[in-house]
Amino acid sequence: MRRVSKIAAAGIATAALALSATACGSTSSEKDKDTSSSSSAGGKGVKVGVAYDVGGRGDHSFNDSAARGIDKAKAEFGGEIKELTAKTTDTEADRVERLTQLAQAGYNPVIGIGYAYANSMKQVAAKFPKTSFGIVDSVVEGANNVDNIVFTEEQGSYLAGVAAALKTKTDHVGFIGGVDVPLIKKFEAGFVQGVKDTKPGVKVDPQYLSHGSDTSGFASPDKGKAAAQGMLDNGADVIYTAAGSSGNGAIEAVAGKKGAWAIGVDSDQYNQASLAKYKASILTSVVKNVDIGVYDLVKSVKDGKPLTGTNSYPLAKDGVSLATSGGFIDDIKAKLDEAKKKIVDGQIKVKTTP
Repeated sequence: MRRVSKIAAAGIATAALALSATACGSTSSEKDKDTSSSSSAGGKGVKVGVAYDVGGRGDHSFNDSAARGIDKAKAEFGGEIKELTAKTTDTEADRVERLTQLAQAGYNPVIGIGYAYANSMKQVAAKFPKTSFGIVDSVVEGANNVDNIVFTEEQGSYLAGVAAALKTKTDHVGFIGGVDVPLIKKFEAGFVQGVKDTKPGVKVDPQYLSHGSDTSGFASPDKGKAAAQGMLDNGADVIYTAAGSSGNGAIEAVAGKKGAWAIGVDSDQYNQASLAKYKASILTSVVKNVDIGVYDLVKSVKDGKPLTGTNSYPLAKDGVSLATSGGFIDDIKAKLDEAKKKIVDGQIKVKTTP
């Protein structure tokens, strides 16, 4: 069922991680929204159901990137959007219920933001074969009505590693991951390789905020702040965090250390209003353009030609990129461009595991 990966010409609305309010009982959240509009009347517009990862819309990272794609689609096509947000205490049954609720209500497509929806989506997609589903950051095998939206996080993270190696003054940098799952280990692997390929003597400290099925590491700014502070106290002066809204705490800690740099993730965190007072310390961000993949799926359903199979958004097609806001990496642009070219040309093979 897997088709050749493709990218629709949908322009970038700039790059938001982590899982997805109304009458859904224990699986509902105060963040859940029904953003319907009259433009959906008479069968016009789109009717999109979104199940966010923990943190939901407003996490200034992964989920917000997805939300930009949803907002772009609604602005362009009109229609109705239903948004549900996961909790850190979710069980598989909760996720199944959330996706089922959206599908039963007639939303099409139904999109799960985050790898945690993979198993539940496989179950629910089989029960609603006429509904198009999409999942970000995972691949649901054996389903012909699912668009698997994946990215080369390791490639963007490699560039972040190059930047960190060139900017560190102490030859000591850190990586903070939300949860020690394969997806986040891709971020670590690319970052470490980028650092070591650029400057082998630089020390890299990796740390994860939660483990296994505990997803609290994606929505705990206090944990992010504590982890970053520990790294700073040990001599690190550049810290890259791939941990959803927990990264906000890490950025806060870095901003309190003169001469230290934070590297954001998923969205261009320099431009996040809620982080404005820290932006002088945000060196760059590894932008994962989830918005493009989400928009592409909605548009394909609107056009009557739903995307299915695995559709990959790599560095070569701006699926991931390194933000330049603030101008803090302008002085190393030539070296970053050189590294990017080598990745795109295949001269550099970026690892996906540490």
